[in-house]
Amino acid sequence: MADKTLKWEVVELGIPEGCNIILGQSHFIKTVEDLYEVLATSSPTLEFGLAFCEASGPCLVRKDGNADDLVEAAVENALKLSAGHAFVILMRNGFPISVLNAVKQVQEVCRVFAATANPLQALVFQSGQGRGITGVVDGFPPKGVESEGDVEDRKKLLRDIIGYKR
Repeated sequence: MADKTLKWEVVELGIPEGCNIILGQSHFIKTVEDLYEVLATSSPTLEFGLAFCEASGPCLVRKDGNADDLVEAAVENALKLSAGHAFVILMRNGFPISVLNAVKQVQEVCRVFAATANPLQALVFQSGQGRGITGVVDGFPPKGVESEGDVEDRKKLLRDIIGYKR
């Protein structure tokens, strides 16, 4: 009979300065190649690294990317998680909003837990079989409700600084 006890852990994920992270779960070894293709074809300036925790067979952390430092950081995060079929994407010179729908459309992707530049914690549990991600803590709790000035600042950020809205 398998051990049915659970152990909980909060795993702090490392996000290099100026980068964003996408944390998700997939189901097949082909994930690495398909996510690479999505990211590599999204923008000529996007730098990225990705890592995938294989959950059967040799149970390796599979990796790829076009920036060695981001591949290394993605692997470090994947090893900290050590959760079956979890994937970590670290990206620089681009934003998750530009790739998130394409990532979610990869046939192997089951879910995306987070896409952020905020400090990120994964809530990981361990059973007798292995480890899994149950959720995330993305950033910090609200400190209040936006004022009219905050609304103006938000719109300025989107329109003038980032250029997402016109």
